[in-house]
Amino acid sequence: MRKLIVSEFISLDGVMQAPGGPLEDTSGDFTLGGWSAPFQDEVSASIMRKQMQAADYLLGRLTFEIWEPYWPRHQEFWPEITSGMKYVLSSTRTDSPWSNTTFLRTVDEIKALRSSEGRDIQVWGSSQLVHLLLEHGLVDEMWLKITPVVLGKGKRLFDHSAVPASFELFEHTISPSGVIFANYLRSGEVICGTAGE
Repeated sequence: MRKLIVSEFISLDGVMQAPGGPLEDTSGDFTLGGWSAPFQDEVSASIMRKQMQAADYLLGRLTFEIWEPYWPRHQEFWPEITSGMKYVLSSTRTDSPWSNTTFLRTVDEIKALRSSEGRDIQVWGSSQLVHLLLEHGLVDEMWLKITPVVLGKGKRLFDHSAVPASFELFEHTISPSGVIFANYLRSGEVICGTAGE
């Protein structure tokens, strides 16, 4: 079985929308795109190179349509995104000129993909898809890049549909600019108790 890994830039208040640039995703009148850019440094770049190693990718349609015209023209920065298989959950798209792309329709197809043999599958961006995966308990790891900004509005990593689950921190780094890189592995059910006992 493959691991399904959610990799996200998030603000302190959980916003994941448009970290990379002002025009990346302006839906909902979001005007703060590019909020992660001022926090780049050598430590962050080193971690990102590691996280961008070869994998397969599962994307929502909106994120895919942001990436589709961009990454084939900038392959020198992330060649693995072109060579890796891209699975796109969409009810409207059926094909793409971008190589190694296939389209999925249902959660059952995602479950079958996760149960198949192959490389781990990374999810980047794709807020609606991430909500769906969390709702069905399909997230095995989360690689979060927690950036020291509060944005107040925008698409958030978590909504109210996630299945309760516990995660274990297995790797973390704080960059000189204050970004917390925290990698979590799903560890089971939520265990409750009483504080102080």
